[in-house]
Amino acid sequence: MDFTTAIATCFHKYVDFTARALRSEYWYWVLFSVLAQLVATIIDVIIFGNSSIFVTVVSLGLLLPSIAVGVRRLHDTDRSGWWLLIGFVPLVGAIILIVFMCQRGTAGPNRFGPEAA
Repeated sequence: MDFTTAIATCFHKYVDFTARALRSEYWYWVLFSVLAQLVATIIDVIIFGNSSIFVTVVSLGLLLPSIAVGVRRLHDTDRSGWWLLIGFVPLVGAIILIVFMCQRGTAGPNRFGPEAA
């Protein structure tokens, strides 16, 4: 899956918490989110000075699609989406989530549906 297809898929499935997502879809989305936040920060500094109005709007706009693609990525590794909550554990939770997100998805269908294409 290429960058533009991954971003379009994430926006198209922004409330789909039932399917599976490939590693490339997830990591392209993370890249897009970081770049969008960077651009929003630059725009805020140039236009609004020390305010973070634009960053807040971008963050809220990307929140639901980010949660959805994270849940779908965990489903691809045959884990429940509730594992995202482990990210609230300081340091250790983030490391565990990164390991989960980097793992190869299960081959063939699993309890969350057919293999992601």
